[in-house]
Amino acid sequence: MASSSRSQSRPASGRSTTNNNDGQPLIGKLDYHPGGRPLLHAEHDHDQGGRASSEHSYAGSFFSDIAEGIASEQRHKINKQVIRYFSFAWAILMCLGAGSLTAYSLYAPLFQRRLHYTQLQVNGVSIASELAMYLPVPLFGLLCDRAGPGIPSLLAGCLFGSGYLVAAFAYKSGPPPSAGGDGWPYWVMVLAFIPIGCATSCMYMSAVTTCAKNFGRGKYKGLAVALPIACVGLSGMWQSQVGSHLLYERRPDGTKGDVDVHRFFLFLGCFLLSTGAVGFFALRVVDEEELIDDALGELEASGLLEDSEYFQHRAPTDNNGAAGSGYGTVATGDRRLSAEGVDEMDKSAEEHRAWLQEQERKKTWLLNEETRRFLSDHTLWWLAAGFLLVTGPGEAFVNNLGTIIGTLYPPATSATPADDQSNTTTAAAHVSIFAITSTLARILAGTVTDLLAPTSSPHQHRRRHAPDSMANSQLSALHEPQLPPPLPPPRRRLEVSRMTFMLAFSLLTSLGQVTLASGVLQNRGHLFWLVSASTGAGYGAVFSLTPIIVSVVWGVENFGTNWGVLSSVPALGATAWGLVYSGVYQWAAARDSAGVVAGGGEDRKADVLCYGVMCYAPTFWAMAGSVWIACGLWIWAWRGPGGWKRRGIAV
Repeated sequence: MASSSRSQSRPASGRSTTNNNDGQPLIGKLDYHPGGRPLLHAEHDHDQGGRASSEHSYAGSFFSDIAEGIASEQRHKINKQVIRYFSFAWAILMCLGAGSLTAYSLYAPLFQRRLHYTQLQVNGVSIASELAMYLPVPLFGLLCDRAGPGIPSLLAGCLFGSGYLVAAFAYKSGPPPSAGGDGWPYWVMVLAFIPIGCATSCMYMSAVTTCAKNFGRGKYKGLAVALPIACVGLSGMWQSQVGSHLLYERRPDGTKGDVDVHRFFLFLGCFLLSTGAVGFFALRVVDEEELIDDALGELEASGLLEDSEYFQHRAPTDNNGAAGSGYGTVATGDRRLSAEGVDEMDKSAEEHRAWLQEQERKKTWLLNEETRRFLSDHTLWWLAAGFLLVTGPGEAFVNNLGTIIGTLYPPATSATPADDQSNTTTAAAHVSIFAITSTLARILAGTVTDLLAPTSSPHQHRRRHAPDSMANSQLSALHEPQLPPPLPPPRRRLEVSRMTFMLAFSLLTSLGQVTLASGVLQNRGHLFWLVSASTGAGYGAVFSLTPIIVSVVWGVENFGTNWGVLSSVPALGATAWGLVYSGVYQWAAARDSAGVVAGGGEDRKADVLCYGVMCYAPTFWAMAGSVWIACGLWIWAWRGPGGWKRRGIAV
């Protein structure tokens, strides 16, 4: 027989056959034969038929299940990576459009010339958008943390579309009645820019929060946060170029004129509405549950959960050692939908609902605790004050760039109308210079600091500053075996703190402000790029490094709320410096036109426009002093008593 011949042809293994008490043979290790032979067979089958058992071997099925499990896990990892990087790519695209307000200088002079707004009214529109952009940021950050980034993205798209639509038709209607026209009232334009400001911060926060949470614990967290922020600066550059070279008015002789503001606003509204709508589906945070679990584990290890309501109300473990509703693994029992009955299905569904509720409660508690600890940290307020004093002048500069350039040249006369005056430099060119240098500084700051900044632990802010940490370490020493100290991480050749970069770029900003305030650029507009480049570089670097420092010092689990709270403070600076610049400008314009008899068209224009050093010099001297004060506050938060350096937090 085939079975007998195969048994005889195989060499003897030298093993003995043993029987159990029932007389049945015991299966040894060598009874397994590859190739599909059955693992179990009765000897009487050979005696009766002399043929092998037809039972299926489970060996192939066992290894097949392992291979299928590995393949499934690999597919799951690949899917997560695809979602992570697609979300990152769409966040970049959203940020390329979100900073549309940085192109405000492109059409601000047309508000004066076409709508006859005063400089104070032009700044009023800008201030309204600035306040709407910064004040709701904590709410948008909270929404990103609690509901995910998709909903804020859709909300931003709707706000952009409605705001730019109203602004387009308000501009097309002509000068308001207060300026002698029959167009829509001035307050309609102000009202239109409020949702535009809200949409700017909402879209920005949804994109940056997605990138920070998906890549914030990796090696290149600085670059992952800096790139979307850099793209916000690029918005003004490409949008101003599109407006100047594609969406422009034609003069009677057929040559290219100023930007067609009506069409420009319609283009921005449609583009940003569609971008935000797609972002509702594209923006996803990967492995957020893992972030929450790791953070809770660190908090418990540091002792911060001992006195918390969450820690005290954790459900006791059952007989199997699994927590009923505490954080960690929830006991779910046998989750198979077997044929044993509906009771097992109901039990499984109930356990899953309990697990989901526990996950939500865990996340809510952690985010509330992180917010409380963030707001109670005194170094936050030094960082925020410096951020306000640096970004406020930068915001005022970019919003008034067009009118600042106008003060460098003699005013237009009847022989040389403003529309036909050939200037050696334009607002669109300097918006692009500001955007390019700001973008390069953001990318450079994020990339270089990733390479040179001191190595930081993901949870260093909890381990270093936890209450009762000494007591916890003593208890651990008594109850846990002593382990050898970890090897120190290898030191790199050069380590430069992110604070060093931020201070250097801030001083570069003040250098440009001092250059302009000194008056050396008056009637030398071709050198104005020095101010635009230095201000753009400093502004961009500070806006890039500050959220990176927030993620390093306070973690990424609550990044949306933390960065939202901090990024709301520039609203005060932008408002204050916008009012200061407008006040100085109006004062200088009134002084220059004091000898002109009011009443004619030329006199009306003289009352509105200003020319000369005194239009801007006092403002920019004060701006430079503001930046120097900010540098001192940052040094105090970094190296002062209770600062990051003394806590052992590597920034």
